[in-house]
Amino acid sequence: MKTINCKGKIIDFEQCKVMGILNLTPDSFYDGSKEHNNIAPMLQKVSDMLTEGADFIDIGGYSSRPGARYVSEEEELNRVLPILKEILISFPNTLISVDTFRSKVAEQTLEKGAALINDISAGSLDERMSDVVCDFRVPYIAMHMQGTPNTMQRNPIYEDVNKDLIYYFSALRHKLFSKGLDDLIIDPGFGFGKSLEHNYEILSNLGLYQSLDLPVLAGVSRKSMLYKPLNISPNEALVATSAAHMIALEGGANILRVHDVQAAKQCCQVFNLSKSASA
Repeated sequence: MKTINCKGKIIDFEQCKVMGILNLTPDSFYDGSKEHNNIAPMLQKVSDMLTEGADFIDIGGYSSRPGARYVSEEEELNRVLPILKEILISFPNTLISVDTFRSKVAEQTLEKGAALINDISAGSLDERMSDVVCDFRVPYIAMHMQGTPNTMQRNPIYEDVNKDLIYYFSALRHKLFSKGLDDLIIDPGFGFGKSLEHNYEILSNLGLYQSLDLPVLAGVSRKSMLYKPLNISPNEALVATSAAHMIALEGGANILRVHDVQAAKQCCQVFNLSKSASA
């Protein structure tokens, strides 16, 4: 059974977990908050997600969408540290993941009580990141991204997207485990340096990633791979998101990173009921 250790608590993935997204940026593609510097509504959203069954809360202070404006380390920390502190005061048992590719942000948030680091670059944008997560002995979510957020969607090319990603994660696992990392979670990076066809090749073959024997995170919530082919907006993409979540669960996804916790939990519950009935 796959497990991770979060602040001394063993989390098993016998059943899929749900990670609720708390964007602390005004310019994220779906739920960028104009009140990102207002603690009260952010805490209310966290309360709602925990009530709906979120297993983790993922907070991020730097939008990774193409064309997002540059944010300094200082500004990112100013966005993330206050809400991190307040969440742990109001909900002290919350397992908080920090979405950052910067080792300085990772280090300071881990010192303040974060439980995981979620890095869209898997260390490629900051070589010191691997040292930080290994030193703190925290679970590390490493996402595959071809290029950078500003270049990733400019004609991404793969020989075979699933073979290429599995090779990439296999090499990354060897590198990080040899440095002393205990818990690695992989994220194939839907929409990050992938064409529409690449995204669906990954989604429909997610079971191949089980060969790595690592927990797999699927982040498809309200993404353009869902709403653009349907000619709808991100706001209208909840049903499409739930459909993609069920496909990901069939492929063995262990964590769903989502904007809509209640809907994702229901997907997990229905999937578990179906799995139990067929056992």
